[in-house]
Amino acid sequence: MSEPTTSAGLPGSPRPVLSVSPVVLAAPDRAVDLQLRVSVPVTGSGLPVVLLSHGLGFSHHLSSLHGYAPLADFWAAHGFAVIQPTHLDSRTLGPDRGNEAGGVPHWRSRAEDMRRVLDRLDEVEAAVPRLAGRLDRDKVAVAGHSMGGHTAGLLLGARLTDPDDGAEVDLADPRIKAGVMLAAPGRGGDALTAFTVEHYPFFLTTDFSRMTTPALVVAGDRDDSAFLTVRGPDWHTDPYTLAPGPKSLLTLSDAEHGLGGVSGYDVAETTDEDPALVAAVARLTWAYLRSALDPGDPAWRTASGQLAADARPVGRIASK
Repeated sequence: MSEPTTSAGLPGSPRPVLSVSPVVLAAPDRAVDLQLRVSVPVTGSGLPVVLLSHGLGFSHHLSSLHGYAPLADFWAAHGFAVIQPTHLDSRTLGPDRGNEAGGVPHWRSRAEDMRRVLDRLDEVEAAVPRLAGRLDRDKVAVAGHSMGGHTAGLLLGARLTDPDDGAEVDLADPRIKAGVMLAAPGRGGDALTAFTVEHYPFFLTTDFSRMTTPALVVAGDRDDSAFLTVRGPDWHTDPYTLAPGPKSLLTLSDAEHGLGGVSGYDVAETTDEDPALVAAVARLTWAYLRSALDPGDPAWRTASGQLAADARPVGRIASK
């Protein structure tokens, strides 16, 4: 894996990043064509790919290819090719775009967006200057925050029952070798509020028992998401506790749903703004992805050891 890192598994000096948007994939079967941001280091080959799925939120532009720069910038500067789609539920596309094009619900169309990107990586490479031939297509990961975490979970093997037709849905993609789920929704059933049951009925049947792909679950211990769940912050740890291994859980101290502000720089809607925490999340998730995609890489072991030894750690890690 061609990436600036030290022999001890620590991130090396960041490389300059080339970020191109919008990269447009024609999609006549979709309400609008699929728009992407692609961020890569300007040098290096054998770049592993991270598909980064945005969440939903109050901002008009962060829930799109324009968001999540604190993560995308760090990952790209340290050797990943980061691809960010604008999903149909993005406010940048106007209201209810996810209900168009045959009524495909947004939870399904989000996962289909990611599969479409993988199907058409040749086009993505061709659209970005000097990217052709630099991607390692055997090393693909998915990451997502909030609703994007749900999208990542479906691609990693989580199941649900389609509330419209009662069919079990399996959207797992074997091309995806690892994932990071940030502040992702937990289980359904009696864990949900009446609001969630009414507005997001697909959450009712979320099943992590067959989510076998390796993943890191990141949760804030103050992320109560009270409008979605009656469980409190532990709800966001369900993708770890209810899924089979191999999984890791990073629980962040005093972190709320924004995890310090991962959705963008200086975001007013972040209730727990903490640039140092965001930097730690970027570094720890980078380390996890490095080692998950290349088991011989010591980055995750090194990062985990450093966190455990820190006198004032940002959180704690559990693994199974």
